[in-house]
Amino acid sequence: MLSVDEAVARLPTVLDVVEGSESVGLAAADGRVLAQAIAAPLPLPPFTNSAVDGYALRGEDLPVDKEKSFSVIDFVQAGAPADFAATAGKAIRIFTGAPMPVGADTVFMQEDVRVAADGTVVLPFGLKRGANVRPAGEDIAQGQVVLKAGHRLRPQDVALAAALGHTHLEVRRRIRVAVFSTGNEIVSPGAPRGPVQLYDSNRFMLLAMLRRLGCEVDDLGILRDDQDATAHMLKRAAAGHDLILTSGGVSTGEADYVKAAVESIGSLVFWRMAIKPGRPVAMGVIDGTPFIGLPGNPVASYVTFAYVARAAILALSGTAVELPEPVQARAAFTYKKKAGRREYVRAHLRKASDGSAEVIKFPREGAGLLSSLVDTDGLVELREHVVQVEHGQSVPFLAYSSLVG
Repeated sequence: MLSVDEAVARLPTVLDVVEGSESVGLAAADGRVLAQAIAAPLPLPPFTNSAVDGYALRGEDLPVDKEKSFSVIDFVQAGAPADFAATAGKAIRIFTGAPMPVGADTVFMQEDVRVAADGTVVLPFGLKRGANVRPAGEDIAQGQVVLKAGHRLRPQDVALAAALGHTHLEVRRRIRVAVFSTGNEIVSPGAPRGPVQLYDSNRFMLLAMLRRLGCEVDDLGILRDDQDATAHMLKRAAAGHDLILTSGGVSTGEADYVKAAVESIGSLVFWRMAIKPGRPVAMGVIDGTPFIGLPGNPVASYVTFAYVARAAILALSGTAVELPEPVQARAAFTYKKKAGRREYVRAHLRKASDGSAEVIKFPREGAGLLSSLVDTDGLVELREHVVQVEHGQSVPFLAYSSLVG
């Protein structure tokens, strides 16, 4: 069985970045992957300006060892030009974002200034030359590469592109994913349910997770327990998609037909991982299209999507395949596990009485318990060498929000 790290490391070596890109407006760019690097066409800020509301003056006029009075000769608002240059012994009223007057290089915050009855301003001593001024290019230099190709855009990246004057960005096209559930034991919500059948939940969970990753998703329903029919449907799906994703049917039972169907029309890259929950996970290729088969139990399906399917989608998108980084929290539980496999323990995060973060294990085991995903905040990650967790021990915790975005 492959370790989690080995499986994730193998994905970029067998997956090719999808071809094609499109131009999208800034409002639609969040979550998309840049197809072209962005270099700054202008410096940020594009002109030297005041960082505060206050009074601007020349550095050579700064009070040295006692406060000093200045008459005010001008008033500069943000968005308006400075009409007067700074002159000896004079101050200029200025507001945040307003351009610095010629000759002025320092701004006193209005909170530190005393306005006298005659309208002069009394400035305190001790301020350093250049204080409270934002020079042109202080943030970004003109020509600087600010966002690289392959970067998955976040809201702050979109803001930066807007600040540089972009209205549209060239991004890679969305990954097209075909999604199936498998098994005679499940039916879609709204369909008649037999007395020994369950409503399909995995498919809708996977559809939601894929959409959060920016994929274009086709819900292809449920594959029944028939190897030939399954092989036929998977082969059809391969023709029009960049990835096929299934849940169920890849374990070792006599009625688990998906693995055999994939082997009959394609090839397996790996099958089974040293992970709990989620050991029966498969990755293969059908007519050049990658296939990932996730386990049928909901929690196992969720965990393996977060680590295998998510990594595959990032690789197909041409962005860096990185596992989410956990944060440390204190365990409010004890736990034992086998060496040699990685386990993910569902846990609730809370603030302890001493103000530190601690995690409480969900009280029941079982990869089929959807309530264990709903009533917890994330997963405690126990790596292969760990065999026991003691109460009060520091453990790595992964919030669900870090696993699905």
